[in-house]
Amino acid sequence: MAVYKGTGMSRAGFFVHESSYVDNNVEIGEGTKIWHFSHVLPNSKVGRNCVIGQNVAIGPDVVVGDGCKIQNNVSIFRGVTLEGDVFCGPSCVFTNVYNPRAFVERKNEFRPTLVRRGATIGANATILCGLTIGRYAMVGAGSVVKSDVSDYSIVAGVPARHVGWACKCGTTIDLSDGRTTCPYCRNEYHLVDGRVSPILER
Repeated sequence: MAVYKGTGMSRAGFFVHESSYVDNNVEIGEGTKIWHFSHVLPNSKVGRNCVIGQNVAIGPDVVVGDGCKIQNNVSIFRGVTLEGDVFCGPSCVFTNVYNPRAFVERKNEFRPTLVRRGATIGANATILCGLTIGRYAMVGAGSVVKSDVSDYSIVAGVPARHVGWACKCGTTIDLSDGRTTCPYCRNEYHLVDGRVSPILER
C-alpha cells in the first residue's frame, strides 16, 4: 500500500487530513478518520469507523480494532493492541519497556499490552507495559495502572486501585448485593468469584 499524504477522503473510504502521514504497508478500515498531525507507521492496522485525533502516533506493528476513539496526543507503540470500541483519552500514555534507560537498548524487551473491547482509558492515565485492561473497564483520568484490570472494573489513583464497577454503557453499577440491573440501559450483572459476569447484556 502506498504512502498517503494530503489525500483527504481516499477511494478506500477513509479520511486522512492533509497534515498527517500514513506509511507503507498500513491497513485502514472504511469510515475511519485521521485528523491533524498524526502518523500511522508501517505494518499497522486501524479498523473501521475509528476516530484518530490530533498528534497521534500509531505503530509500527500495532493493531487498532474497529470503532476505537483515540484522542489528541496519544502514542500507541509496538506491543500495544486495542480491541474494538476502545476509548483512549487525551494524552494517556502506554509504555513498552518496564525499566527504560536512554543509553540501554531494550527493543527486544518490549512487553505486550492488551486493551480489551469497550474499555475506557481516561485523560493523562499511564498504562505500564505487560498488562491487560479488561472488557468495558474504566481507568480514571490521571491514574497509573501497574496491574491487570478485570472486566467492568473501575480503577483510579496512583497506583490505580479498584473503586467500583461499570456497565457496558459506562454507567456505574452497584454490586454490593451481588446482582444488579443498570439504571441507564437495563443490562443485568452479577458477581461470580469477585468478578462481574453479564446476565443480560445488549
